[in-house]
Amino acid sequence: MDPDAVAKAFVEHYYTTFDANRAGLANLYQESSMLTFEGQKIQGSQNIVAKLTSLPFQQCQHSITTVDCQPSGPAGGMLVFVSGNLQLAGEQHALKFSQMFHLMPTPQGSFYVLNDIFRLNYA
Repeated sequence: MDPDAVAKAFVEHYYTTFDANRAGLANLYQESSMLTFEGQKIQGSQNIVAKLTSLPFQQCQHSITTVDCQPSGPAGGMLVFVSGNLQLAGEQHALKFSQMFHLMPTPQGSFYVLNDIFRLNYA
């Protein structure tokens, strides 16, 4: 398994789903999952998706600038650190953001998001 390939595929899937249908991200999280969104901590798949779907914009487009990854821990987890731009519908300027995912393997051979930290980066 090539961690870089897994990270790239995950990132592509995550942001494509986020931009098209945020509710579709539910199966990437579990009850133990935690999201820190701009400093607010949210735990559990349903609560996380409720937060993401309640964000005050309907349409957005992520464009990814960098994806870095490292293997993490004996269980086969992976850290994925993403930076990029977030374009909101009707806004002239894109917002810069960073996001860190801690992915853990599932028995089915895929990954779920155990930890997710999101921050907008202000100049």
